[in-house]
Amino acid sequence: MNAKTLYWLVKREFWEHRGGFIWTPVITGIVFLVLNLMGIVGGEVFGFRHGFHFGPLESQDLVAKIHSLDARELQQVSTYLDLAMLFPSCLIAIVFAFVVFFYCLGALYDDRRDRSFLFWKSLPISDTATVLSKVIAAVLIAPIAVVVCGMLTGIIMLLIFAIALSFHGVSVWSLLVLAHPLHVVGFLVGCIPLYLLWALPTVGWLMLCSSWAKSKPFLWAVVIPVALGVIISWFNLFGSVGFESTWYWHEIAARVLFSAVPGDWLPAHSLEHLGDNPENFNRFFDLSSSYAVLTSVEIWAGVAAGIAMLVGAVWFRRWRDDS
Repeated sequence: MNAKTLYWLVKREFWEHRGGFIWTPVITGIVFLVLNLMGIVGGEVFGFRHGFHFGPLESQDLVAKIHSLDARELQQVSTYLDLAMLFPSCLIAIVFAFVVFFYCLGALYDDRRDRSFLFWKSLPISDTATVLSKVIAAVLIAPIAVVVCGMLTGIIMLLIFAIALSFHGVSVWSLLVLAHPLHVVGFLVGCIPLYLLWALPTVGWLMLCSSWAKSKPFLWAVVIPVALGVIISWFNLFGSVGFESTWYWHEIAARVLFSAVPGDWLPAHSLEHLGDNPENFNRFFDLSSSYAVLTSVEIWAGVAAGIAMLVGAVWFRRWRDDS
């Protein structure tokens, strides 16, 4: 496989779908900021109409509390600021998961529907390179746009709140320097390879459906795992199967349909250990906590299944002919 050819294929995918890969994170970030601005303005108007205001006395008290923070409290403030910057990225990532889902679902089907795959087959480009370029563009390159837009949104959000407090005589600019934007960026970028591995079952399944379905790949992609789960659950009621249906729903159906959600691996491997102590959130930004999932059989079984389904997608793309 020619690396230069793969590079241009990935670039083609990225720019042909820049509406989803670039503009979706940008628009989501803008909407998030607009909603925050509306909340601030609404709070100001509500306070003015009902006689609630942040006076000089309250401002002085808050400034005094800020200056009296000890080292441990400043560390907590730093952690909360990092989490505040991370929050927009999480929202954008959820929206981005829908983009990845429908992109993979139509990646190979749309080429057959508009007959453009005949043009690409006439070129010296292998089906393996074509499928691989779509996988790389969706779950390895495009998430960088999510990181960039999410971090910019988080930083702008903090600045907006700082400016709003400044109008009330409260300066929190000295606290903003406690944030670690580069550390948060490093955490998000470091999770991208892990996301690639975790998302492979969903990506492989959707591209497999996209390559073999003659029509309505969405229905096939959703109905097959759901219908199979319903059948297993029905037989499970009568004790006719040797395993609980909950295992199927969690380990099979959820993995092939929802693994494209970034951070889907975190609740089971990181968040359960956070507790109520804010200092424990530092573990959240430790990549070793996220990469601990690599020690589980679950992720590697998903990787193997995802690769097998991608191989099937390549085979169907090579031999599928709807004409």
